[in-house]
Amino acid sequence: QVQLVESGGGLVQAGGSLRLSCAASRRTFSSYVMGWFRQAPGKGREFVAAIRWTGGRPVYADSVKGRFTISRDNAKNSVDLQMNSLKPEDTAVYYCAARSGMLLITTSAYDHWGQGTQVTVAS
Repeated sequence: QVQLVESGGGLVQAGGSLRLSCAASRRTFSSYVMGWFRQAPGKGREFVAAIRWTGGRPVYADSVKGRFTISRDNAKNSVDLQMNSLKPEDTAVYYCAARSGMLLITTSAYDHWGQGTQVTVAS
C-alpha cells in the first residue's frame, strides 16, 4: 500500500509563496506519475501539476503556469510544489496523488491520495 503525506500548507498573503511537500511511504515510483490537485470550498477537485518520477517535462494547469513549480527529490522520495505569486483564488485543500503509467490529469486516473493540506491566501 502506498501512503502519501503532504505538508507545508498554511496562511499567506496574496503575492506570497508557499512550498508543499509530499512524502511517499516507499520507493515504488520508478514507473509512477506524481500529481498535485486542489479542491476549493464548494468546488470539485482539480488538477494543478504532475511530473513523472523518472523525469521529463512537468505538466501544469493553465491557472498556475509560470507561478507554480513541481519537482521531485529521489533521495527523499518526495515531490514538492513551489507556489509563488499566490492569489486568493489559490485557496484550497491541496492533495498529492500517484498513479502508475501515463501522465494523466484527470482526478479519477489517480489511485493513491494523501490526506490533503490547507492553503489559504488572504487578500
